[in-house]
Amino acid sequence: MDDKTEATGWVRDWRECAEAPGTVLLDGFHALKHALRFGGDVRYVLTADRAGLLALAAELADDVSERLAALAVEVPAPLLRTVLAKVHPTGVAALAVRPDRAANLAALAPTPRRAPVVVLENPRNQGNVGAVIRLAAGFGATGVVTTGDLDPWHPGVVRGSAGLHFATAVERLTLPELPPGPLYVLDPEGSDIRSVSVPDDALLAFGSERHGVSAELRGRATRLVAVPMQPGVSSFNLATSVAMGLFHWMSGRRP
Repeated sequence: MDDKTEATGWVRDWRECAEAPGTVLLDGFHALKHALRFGGDVRYVLTADRAGLLALAAELADDVSERLAALAVEVPAPLLRTVLAKVHPTGVAALAVRPDRAANLAALAPTPRRAPVVVLENPRNQGNVGAVIRLAAGFGATGVVTTGDLDPWHPGVVRGSAGLHFATAVERLTLPELPPGPLYVLDPEGSDIRSVSVPDDALLAFGSERHGVSAELRGRATRLVAVPMQPGVSSFNLATSVAMGLFHWMSGRRP
């Protein structure tokens, strides 16, 4: 089998895998790096420059170099462009399997829970949700739950998180399905968050920038809390609000 035929075969296998339920597109080196680092089930890695990819891994993420070398397949750039709407500047994409929902739900509701769960009610912007997941992973939150229509595992969200979905539990639920724990809802009418101690087992809930939280979520709240803003400022960016909420929780813990 010549190289061209083999590359074509890999692309065919990629397309079949991409259509399977639960498949996650990892767009670019950093998303792939984090999926490998945090135990993601990565099935296919295609690149137009295998030597360059492995050199980048050796420089930035040597801990995943060995596994990446076993997975990476080089295909001609024109062929790679036939399976990707846009090739990432790092020249690599991968397919992984989404973590098991039951395992994620169990991870969101341990007893006791040692870090909050971030709840995003009906978010709209994929990039913002990705940024929140990245923050949750960085702060060591238990996970991120979204409600509404947006799929938190959409490729645009995974791109925004740099693949850190695999470092925390990410699921879409309805409000009645939220994991147990005291519900702290960010709302302009709440108590100044600086005066509130956020427990480790809290659900930290955030609404959209335009509409805030729903009456249903507000009615479920254990406590309403607010991030202070200067007069005339209508809202903070969603990811900024989550960062402040998680930093406040972390600051209240002993080192």
